[in-house]
Amino acid sequence: MAGREFGHHLGLPRALSGLPLSPLVTGYRELAAAQHAAGLRHLGEALLPPGGSGLRVLDGLFVPSGPRGRRRVDGALLDGLARAATPTASLVGLLAELHRRDPQAPRRVVLYQLIGLLQDRPRDERPRAAVELGVHPDEVAGLVAAARLRPALTRHQREAAESLADAWERHRLHRVRALLERLPHHGTDPALEALRGALTARLATVEAALRAAREAEGRGDGERASEEWLRALHEAADDRRALRGLVRRHGPGSGRWGSIDVELGAGCVELSWPEADSGGGDDWLLLCLYRDEKGAPKVREVATREGRAQDTAAALGSAVRYAALPLCDGRVVGPPFVSRRVLVAPEVAGPAFTDGPARIEGSWRRPPGAAEVTVERTGPDGVVERLPCRADGFTATGLTTGAHAFRVVCHYRAPGGGLVPSPGVHATRTVHPWPDPVRTLTAHPDGTALRFDWTGARNAAVHLVRWPGEVPAPGSELRADRLPARLDRPTRAGVLDPPPGGISRVAAVAVLGERALAGPVVDVEVLRPVTGLAAQRLPQGQVSVTLDWPDDVGHLLVTWEPLEDGTDARGTRTVTVHAYRRGGLRLPVGLDGVRIRASTAPQAPGAVVVPAAAAEVVVPPDTTIGYQLVRASRRFLGRGRTLLRVTLSAPRGHGGVPEFVCVARSGTLRPRSATDGTTVLRIPGTDLSRHGTVEQELPAVPCPAPYTLRGFLLGEHATAVRLEEPSPATLVVR
Repeated sequence: MAGREFGHHLGLPRALSGLPLSPLVTGYRELAAAQHAAGLRHLGEALLPPGGSGLRVLDGLFVPSGPRGRRRVDGALLDGLARAATPTASLVGLLAELHRRDPQAPRRVVLYQLIGLLQDRPRDERPRAAVELGVHPDEVAGLVAAARLRPALTRHQREAAESLADAWERHRLHRVRALLERLPHHGTDPALEALRGALTARLATVEAALRAAREAEGRGDGERASEEWLRALHEAADDRRALRGLVRRHGPGSGRWGSIDVELGAGCVELSWPEADSGGGDDWLLLCLYRDEKGAPKVREVATREGRAQDTAAALGSAVRYAALPLCDGRVVGPPFVSRRVLVAPEVAGPAFTDGPARIEGSWRRPPGAAEVTVERTGPDGVVERLPCRADGFTATGLTTGAHAFRVVCHYRAPGGGLVPSPGVHATRTVHPWPDPVRTLTAHPDGTALRFDWTGARNAAVHLVRWPGEVPAPGSELRADRLPARLDRPTRAGVLDPPPGGISRVAAVAVLGERALAGPVVDVEVLRPVTGLAAQRLPQGQVSVTLDWPDDVGHLLVTWEPLEDGTDARGTRTVTVHAYRRGGLRLPVGLDGVRIRASTAPQAPGAVVVPAAAAEVVVPPDTTIGYQLVRASRRFLGRGRTLLRVTLSAPRGHGGVPEFVCVARSGTLRPRSATDGTTVLRIPGTDLSRHGTVEQELPAVPCPAPYTLRGFLLGEHATAVRLEEPSPATLVVR
């Protein structure tokens, strides 16, 4: 009965006999991952409708068809389900691919999973569990019996059972043998027993090849030994003895094949080799050879891609070697590329060393995983010392002038627990003489120049510069070829002649050869000159001032003072450009003569001010000459003669008085100048100065009446005296 239940003697083509201890299909882990992602307990559920049952597995894999029928799961059924728009279509597509490689594989996988699921349940619950898993009622008892008869697998054994096919596919014979040793030897799975037999035969071929290689190596026939090692690896890609023999034969320096370029990166080992010389292979097997913490030799596989690889599993502080073997259909087909032995101890990245006054500073990027970084310095005298350092650099001070050698070493905690140093980064840096810095800086005007004085800089030249942007702090270390253009000339060091206009920040820099130190700064303001200054007298002691306002100046300082002592006609006014352009400038200087000066007002508080030559203008005293007609009163039998009264008003200290001329013109239009009409009288300035007021009669008929009179001032002092004219209507004579 049991044999009929399990199909042992039904004679079906390639019928599954026995109870599978392993699924024996390649890619089983990916298949199981897709199954769990779909939320299925076993792959048979992908063939049933949601919540369906009626799955048969004992004498073949069948699903329900119609009310009582059944249909064998074949390629046509799987392809149809894979094309259906269902959540499990992609998973069924994987089963269809599996069926094309081995028609019995889907049934073997489903039966393996169902038995494992039932073995995870208590024995009294297994029948009900089989029904819940969708098994046909007619096969529940047989499947429960199978779960009782087949040895139950531990988690460790299940991992071995599910990895067997992949290891066999990749010709990892020693891996297959180790996995088989984990599984029970009950003989209940004929396919597994057949695998054991095939493994034994192939391992015998491997051993024969290894014996032949040893004999050839003993004879000194390296070529023959290499062929035999390759034959052994062709059968067993994980045979370490053959691998070690090939590594010895084809290592770097042998000149026989090539080598792997190795570069330690951040957290990984970068590997590359000439893929074009693959010896006919279509893939690569990259192996890492190393020793564990107990010193035992180990081999680990590294994933490759197009002749390159990154090994992120290399233990820091360990020594490793790599071998890349060309593969064809998963088998080794040629000698390997072999790397040199590499200490996985990355050095610091981006090391940089800079010198300063009796000082050298180092900086770097510390590699991940480094337990510590140490620095050794060897001075010009040959003395070696270990320097204290930070994680990202160090500062060595008090150094003598000369070349200093440095070795920066990273230390890593090896798998065995000890600290392993890296080979170290070597660098040499020279401490050069540096100038003594400028301590203080002062400036003072010296005529039209600006003279600077300083302290310090005993062994250096001092350059006066103007920084274009932010000013370096005093003591900042600079390079002489990167300084701004020097403001002072070497022949007149410390003198700016002329100084730069406007507001400047002048800095002193101590320079010695190629090195320089920033010094203190002084703010300097060179005032701009005022041009075009002129003044005109107005009534009541006022003066109107005009000038050419300097560019980029906001304020002017205007002062006035008397020409003679004894008066209070003096004052100061600050004028803004806005006020001047809007309303001009009037000053209350009084009637006496004054001197008016205008200069640019300083704008930078605390700056050393270099004044410009002050613009000045002299305004004479407010001297005026006024005139008016004095008409005679009527007399009996006639009219009296008309007089012209001219009056001089001159304060103390006035200058010369011009000549007064009166001109008459017919009509009521005023004469435009002293020549625009008939001269009716002249009064010399000396007469006005002597008498103050002079009256003269007008000629009887200077020109046809009516006529209009007007007075003018002539002579060198005409512009210095203001003429006060009466109302034009009073100057018409009829």
